[in-house]
Amino acid sequence: MTKKEKYNVAIVGSTGAVGREMIGILNERKFPFGELRLIASERSEGLKIDSNGNSLTVRKLDNDCFEGIDIALFSAGATRSREFAHIAVSSGAVVIDNSSAFRMDIDVPLVIPEINPGAISEYRTRGIIANPNCTTAVTAMALKPIHDISRIRRVIATSFQAVSGAGAQAVSELEQQTRDWMDNKQIKPGVFPHQIAFNVIPHIDVFMENSYTKEEMKLHLESRKILGDKSMNLTATTVRVPVFRAHSVSVNLETERKITAEEAREAFNNFRGLRVVDNINNNEYPMPTTASGLDDCLVGRIREDYTVENGLCFWISGDQLRKGAALNAVQIAEELIKNHV
Repeated sequence: MTKKEKYNVAIVGSTGAVGREMIGILNERKFPFGELRLIASERSEGLKIDSNGNSLTVRKLDNDCFEGIDIALFSAGATRSREFAHIAVSSGAVVIDNSSAFRMDIDVPLVIPEINPGAISEYRTRGIIANPNCTTAVTAMALKPIHDISRIRRVIATSFQAVSGAGAQAVSELEQQTRDWMDNKQIKPGVFPHQIAFNVIPHIDVFMENSYTKEEMKLHLESRKILGDKSMNLTATTVRVPVFRAHSVSVNLETERKITAEEAREAFNNFRGLRVVDNINNNEYPMPTTASGLDDCLVGRIREDYTVENGLCFWISGDQLRKGAALNAVQIAEELIKNHV
């Protein structure tokens, strides 16, 4: 890809929640696109979607849909990415992929622009840049400033993940179950293995041989890759909660040297993309309702862990459709055209 004034951008999976978010964010941030090509599965072909007052027609995903495209933002799932990413690359596009398909490939950079923007240059090997898992993106934003002060030895994380992370049908399921509960009707699980309304489910994605879920292992492996520290250990429990939008994570970590709560607060305050919300006297702390729709992740409940010598605790909330997916992908594209072409 060469330096241009305008770049032709395709969004694969443009009719889904993340794809639609990408359309809005590209316009909000005035990304210098010439053509914005919306691509989705055959069943969405011909659908009209608004983009900053312009009505765009959705094209079918096929082998010929990437001709003339400079940057392809993929948000259609790992299967589609594995099938079509190399086709987009062979057509001349750089792929920024939101799925899990390439995240742990040694030749594919896994990027959060505030943390490891330099890794973007590695895209030249495969033509692909990977976006992290949504929970990883939110969590790593707060791990990085601490890791820069003193290397993190171990992290214990518990996530509280919104239903929208499981797609539009999951949002509808929570809405319907809430109505059914209010009307004393039988609640029927569909997307989730159990009732999600007025419940929490400590199970996201499939269980692995080690009894962790795939989601939990993503958080461990992806955080290591993004922070560039294979020795950092992270153990997680990922939990689905009856919240529509924005993930939260409770983090307990141990560092090589002691970091005070004030040091941590200052580091968070000085880190781009984080906003400290931590005034317990006024009951101010991060929540999904306040993080929804924001680009920044909110961090609070910052305190020293009195049970270990170098322990620190905090709570972080972030919009998983924005920083956890669409926003991060657009930020990668911005960094790509600014410093890597």
